[in-house]
Amino acid sequence: MASTAAPVEPELLRTLPSDAARQLQWRFADRYDLHMLVQSVRSVARGPVARLVASGGRNSHEWTPAKAELLEAFDRSGITAVFMEPEQGGFIAGPKNLALALVAFELGWVDGGAATASLASCLALSPIHERGTPEQQAKYMQLAAPPQAGEDRKPWRGAFCLTEPIPYVGVDTGMLNGKIRIAEWKEGKEPVLQVEKRGRFITNIAFANFVTAAVDSGDERIKGSCMVILEEGDPGTFDRGTPTKKLVHQLSSTGDPIFSLRIPASRIVGGYDVKDGVIVPRYNHSEIIEAVFRRTRVTVGVMTAAKLLSAVEPVIRYQRGRFRGAETATPGSVRYELGLQAREDALHRLVDVWATGEASAALGFAAARAFDELDPLEREVDQLLATQGIATAKARAKLHREASELAADLLRLPAGDPHRAQLESDTLLRFVLLDSLADVLCPATKLWNTGWGAQMMREAVSLMGGYGITEDCPGFLGNKWMDAQLEATYEGPEAVQRRQLSITMTNPLFLAQFKAWVAEMRGIASERPGTGACTLATAMGMWLWTLDRLQHSKDADGGRLYQSARQGVTFPLADALCWLLAARCQILDALELERRGPSDPAVAEGLAGLVNFMTDLCHVQSARASGEVSRICAELVFGYNRHPAWDEAGYRGCYQQDELDSLEGIIPGIGSYGLDVIALDGSHPRKAGPCAKCNGAEQFLALQTKLATCLTGCRLSKDRAAEAISKLMIPEALDYPA
Repeated sequence: MASTAAPVEPELLRTLPSDAARQLQWRFADRYDLHMLVQSVRSVARGPVARLVASGGRNSHEWTPAKAELLEAFDRSGITAVFMEPEQGGFIAGPKNLALALVAFELGWVDGGAATASLASCLALSPIHERGTPEQQAKYMQLAAPPQAGEDRKPWRGAFCLTEPIPYVGVDTGMLNGKIRIAEWKEGKEPVLQVEKRGRFITNIAFANFVTAAVDSGDERIKGSCMVILEEGDPGTFDRGTPTKKLVHQLSSTGDPIFSLRIPASRIVGGYDVKDGVIVPRYNHSEIIEAVFRRTRVTVGVMTAAKLLSAVEPVIRYQRGRFRGAETATPGSVRYELGLQAREDALHRLVDVWATGEASAALGFAAARAFDELDPLEREVDQLLATQGIATAKARAKLHREASELAADLLRLPAGDPHRAQLESDTLLRFVLLDSLADVLCPATKLWNTGWGAQMMREAVSLMGGYGITEDCPGFLGNKWMDAQLEATYEGPEAVQRRQLSITMTNPLFLAQFKAWVAEMRGIASERPGTGACTLATAMGMWLWTLDRLQHSKDADGGRLYQSARQGVTFPLADALCWLLAARCQILDALELERRGPSDPAVAEGLAGLVNFMTDLCHVQSARASGEVSRICAELVFGYNRHPAWDEAGYRGCYQQDELDSLEGIIPGIGSYGLDVIALDGSHPRKAGPCAKCNGAEQFLALQTKLATCLTGCRLSKDRAAEAISKLMIPEALDYPA
């Protein structure tokens, strides 16, 4: 009998992903400045920050001298200067969204409060950076930058004050209790404004030297709302308030300040004009907040992604050592070497945590890169429109709308059509294309990463058993689980993100891109079927079909389904989209690693095992995402139909017993297919009514059946990923203290 060759076992993951691998995945391998930034931030996160947490620094609400030392560590390491341009005291020229996301990731790996304390100063500066006058930008950026060699000064710290005291807090960012009035306006002189503002949950307030605050007009000589810059030395009351008694993020300062100050009108962010004796701010507070939050929300989402990935190593260490020390766990035995990882459940649940971490990091960093690409384009478009004399908001909106329609038309052309080149050569078309994408990626990152991430952090903690909710849990997993709950509400809770997505995801230009992604995933599936790209493409098609159906359908009472007030429709569909976006970004990250890894000596060794593992995680996550999409879409497609009843209308869709009997002679066996049969005496099966029909939704059911079969192999991928984790080598100890 001829012998057959033994099947070749796929190479397994050897170690945790290296920095070099992450640089490839997240597309900053060619950015030496970012490499140095990551190492600098990590030394602070896993040094001073970790030591402060381990020594009980989170056990107080007050801003202590030990916590204040972190600010100096941020200054020395360059973290504080990341937000500034080189001429302002920074060291990174150009867009900084990816840089700030990496800072958030490294600090969030250890403690969310420390990350917030760092990023809150950037948030305070963001209104000035995005919409401030050149004079405001020059002054406050330089004041906030760390001192240069030879300078004898302390950097200014900032706070961002939007939310109002209860009952206003969290209700609506458009409801402002803070007011400005004209206190003095001498002829030929700059107006002096009286600002009255009370804040709630304001980060950095214990040490802030300046505050950017949202206020509304309380004077007929001031039009609308705006943001103003308050300084601690201004005449009046600069009361930092009492510390908020937080259960989380204790390494950041949070309080409820009270301001009653006089400031010059030049502190209105973005400046103002005077028209007919009325001060008209150039930007209202909503316009400034929109420009700020559409960028800063991404970093919050990245913080939660870091928590999930940071949980992997502590959980592996705990699971393997769980039984060591027991008489039955002798060195060399399976119980001693693998511990809980000898059982499939522990490994499979950890695979889910790891896959979620990879997907959320992929989504967050993709959003950050999109904004890095968008920022210079936005400035180019501003200059372009200025040269064309297009200044009013109405004229700009009209031009953007026309450009979006043209870009969508070009995207619908075949891939080889020469007219599509216009999308790359035309600045305005590139801008609207990327802007429509950023409008979706930003809220999706914030919504999915923090919302689902908090759920999966609970899973990570549960994998540590009772150890997970102790103060000395390795990796501070209990703290991170609780911190994630707050991150889900930062800069707008889930409802705010879903509301934004329900509008931006229906942009025809975004949908044109999304349809192209379906074809993209099909192409990837033909080359790399193990990624789950085929499953994802089918789920994406189902989402598109469902959106179109809901936009043109009514419920059983005749009410339109897809509309602003029907949040039971729009919000779940936004959730479904987030699952798809995260899984797609994860697949693209894995392919980037596979493509560029062989040329990087630091990654090439062991690359096959790493790519195999990341591919399996993609398959696992794509399957989970597709299942969630299928469930949500099925509920929306069928859930607003009224179930048939045993009445005249319901009877019309049922077989009569005598009709079925007569057909039996023509079609033998048809009686076995008759589910809803009305007997001769009028009786019927004991249930609520005849089975519901799928009239008009046959294509949806076909997609569901196709999606179910597309899941083929996903559990084998999970088995392989679990086996890889059980054999993975990890360091002897965490590189920061318990």
